[in-house]
Amino acid sequence: MRVLVVENMIHSDLGQVGVALGEAGAEIDLRRPFTGDALPADIHAHDALVVLGGEQSAVDDHIHPYLPQLARLMRAFADADKAVLGICLGSQLLARAHGAENLLGQTCEFGWHDVALTAAGEGDPVLNAAGTSFPIFEWHADTFTLPEGAVRLATNPAVANQAFRIGRAAYGMQFHFEAGTRVVEDWNRIFEDQIMGIDPHWLERYPEHAARHAEQADAAGLALARAWVRTIRRVETDGSEAGKLAAASA
Repeated sequence: MRVLVVENMIHSDLGQVGVALGEAGAEIDLRRPFTGDALPADIHAHDALVVLGGEQSAVDDHIHPYLPQLARLMRAFADADKAVLGICLGSQLLARAHGAENLLGQTCEFGWHDVALTAAGEGDPVLNAAGTSFPIFEWHADTFTLPEGAVRLATNPAVANQAFRIGRAAYGMQFHFEAGTRVVEDWNRIFEDQIMGIDPHWLERYPEHAARHAEQADAAGLALARAWVRTIRRVETDGSEAGKLAAASA
């Protein structure tokens, strides 16, 4: 399988998703449009799409003018029944692509937090792989309304829409399930100044937080990653999706 991965800022990391894709023998086509990499003009060269997080909002078009095209690309993959995974900013872009409202600066979560599956999530082939509730890493201030036709799969008291699905296999996950302990510890080092501004006690208390949550969060994240990878399948298209995307991009 060939998977398009879009990074939106430096030091993004596929983490657990990368492990699962490697186990499946996937070929990864990595694009960094924030550095000038071009996004594909259509969906036909890839079987799935992963869009990672970033420090920008999903509507920062004036700073990152590629965002509207990326949202359209996510919609085109989903409309063609190809697997889509949006993580954090990626989930916000997937919501935008399907007509939802992005809500900026309203829901700050950082660190490991518990999320719980909805009844629909308990029956979902991806979300139910992690159990009915689990701790998972969060780092965001934005959220979104649930897109029309989407199914809410996970929630917590801070954020109603922690995970959702559109169609068969287009998933938006607000939480960073890709961020296993290795990634979290890399972020602790790389983003020390930003983290101190969010939680001045996080780094000194990190060993305590990790002892309480890391093992269960890592297991849940890898289970989710493997379950999402199993949704990827080759979908033959007639070219109509490419035409729609080209028209939308014009």
